[in-house]
Amino acid sequence: MEQLIKVTNLSKKFGKNQVLNDISFEIEKGKIYGLIGHNGAGKTTILNTILGLMDYEGEIQVLGRDPYQERSELMQDIAFISDVASLPRFLKVQQLIDLVADIHPKFSVEKMNEYLQNSNIKFQAKVKSLSKGMLALLHLALVMSIDAKILVLDEPTLGLDIINRKNFFKNLIDDYMHDGRTIIITTHQVDEIEFLLSNVMFVRAGQIILNSEMEDIDNRYKQLIVNQDNVTQAAALKPVYQDRQFGQTIMIFDGLNDKELFGLGDVTTPNLSDLFVALMQQ
Repeated sequence: MEQLIKVTNLSKKFGKNQVLNDISFEIEKGKIYGLIGHNGAGKTTILNTILGLMDYEGEIQVLGRDPYQERSELMQDIAFISDVASLPRFLKVQQLIDLVADIHPKFSVEKMNEYLQNSNIKFQAKVKSLSKGMLALLHLALVMSIDAKILVLDEPTLGLDIINRKNFFKNLIDDYMHDGRTIIITTHQVDEIEFLLSNVMFVRAGQIILNSEMEDIDNRYKQLIVNQDNVTQAAALKPVYQDRQFGQTIMIFDGLNDKELFGLGDVTTPNLSDLFVALMQQ
């Protein structure tokens, strides 16, 4: 598989605060990566270094370029949605579309019109008159109308209601994922994106504690709802996480198979949000 991004020994400090600590990973073509972590874990800093928005220690190659030194050239092939929609409020929607079309050579006005045709956004409305949800929807439509090789999404659905969030993720799969495009996405709505991810990375305190293909998670992690008579026996197998919910003891194991857990309770694969909670508290 073709490698689009290679990060090696990446570190970043803000003053005395070590935000990223010697992390390395690779991003391959045609996949959707979920970058998941608590606020302050370092997710946005990782994205900003990849985009060339700040300096760093270590080495980053994005599409064969140094993002900090060659950012203007790199932005021809990368589209980015930040967690805050920063749009010029004094323009009308149509004026904003015309402006982006003049600035970015790979922006499609036709695609933009398709994204907005079923929305309540009027082309002659001023940006400042739009609601928070409309602003977020307009920002998403603008960026997704750029024919980029890599799409970077930092909490892209903040401000959207559940219907618009679902429509956005549907469009992401139906309209954007073709011709080997690659997506990196951070979000707090873990359950909403689990179905579309091919790879996941958990970030905790500036380090990547899990970097895995989704199909490998099914083989590696097991969740056990323990029969009460077997709690001591199950605990001896050293779960990475243990909790008690609704009168039941729940454990998550790393590297054990169904045969090793047979007879101790009900064995399933943990969903991504449960695994996130388990590894963040480990």
